[in-house]
Amino acid sequence: MTSPPSIVAPTASSERLAPVDELMRSAVAEGIFPGAVLLVSREGRILCHQAYGLTNLETRRRTTIDTVYDLASLTKPLATTLAVLKLVAAGSLTLESRLWEVLPAFVQTDKATVKVRHLLCHTAGLPSWRPYYRSLSTLPPADRPAALQARLVQESLVSKPGAECCYSDLGFMILHWLVESISGQGLDHFVRGQLYRPLGIRNLLYIPLNRPQPQLDYAATERCPWRKCLLSGVVHDENAYAIGGIAGQSGLFGTAAAVHELLSALIALYHERGESRLLPSKLVQRSFARCGGGRRALGFDCPDPTGSSSGGRFSENSVGHLGYSGTSFWIDLDRKIIVTLLSNRIHPSRTNEAIKLFRPVLHDMIMSGLLDE
Repeated sequence: MTSPPSIVAPTASSERLAPVDELMRSAVAEGIFPGAVLLVSREGRILCHQAYGLTNLETRRRTTIDTVYDLASLTKPLATTLAVLKLVAAGSLTLESRLWEVLPAFVQTDKATVKVRHLLCHTAGLPSWRPYYRSLSTLPPADRPAALQARLVQESLVSKPGAECCYSDLGFMILHWLVESISGQGLDHFVRGQLYRPLGIRNLLYIPLNRPQPQLDYAATERCPWRKCLLSGVVHDENAYAIGGIAGQSGLFGTAAAVHELLSALIALYHERGESRLLPSKLVQRSFARCGGGRRALGFDCPDPTGSSSGGRFSENSVGHLGYSGTSFWIDLDRKIIVTLLSNRIHPSRTNEAIKLFRPVLHDMIMSGLLDE
């Protein structure tokens, strides 16, 4: 099976990425993922925007550059984090605001002194994950958000705030609550109206379960043993699904082009050449800085010295994030390089983890093609 032709006119840089095309085709053939879209840009110029493989193994539908993916945890930096930064820019809270000050339900808990910054940096001391969906799914849908909030209030910390870094979905569930409480809007409405629409980004969206599904080309994900069906255009994350599809830790869908548009706006702001009405450049620069010299920034990941999914050639001044469904992006801020890889590696089963070894190989090959001139 051949992929649709690239939409990018050949350049010296894009021609050096020819081995990447072969690697992607091999990944599909070897079952690392059924299909994927890869988008690479440097200094604002798209060098590769290519689709590979299938969106659905059962229907044999081919992937196109317009295929919409479940972005999974890319929701954290691309929706929830930016929503929080927007509220900070508006003066509605600060990064040092304590949880009890913005959500009074936490005032008599061990989480009262957790700061907004701690939640974004995954240093709040919260556990990584809890299967809340199991109990939530027994309740009427209208009662589930409040029930989740009650469970978050009751949840005990596993370490002192600021002491350790533990990647936590729970922190972003709380940030979801925070954004909606302060803004008076649903998270989906807030990010669409305050972030995506001003940038003209269309195919970056939440898909609420209680509304008609937009007619788009969705990549299928897991044949879910809990929901007993093949998921397509329905959020894979069970906790997000249980509260209706809109969540702080997961739930965002999008195309590679839409993700790239948003990342391009952020990198322009970082270099003080963007739409100031979106976010202040200084706040974007602050959000991309490592938290206390650690491996995370505000809502974003940073490359590890060894074993990073970004490989070994992104500069230390880089940010990115991974999504459980098989999605990722990495931005080299110094070189203005963006690599976006969207795949449905959990189709048909989440047991396929071959992408862990593939990602660093892909990123090293891309960076070698761009940097070894």
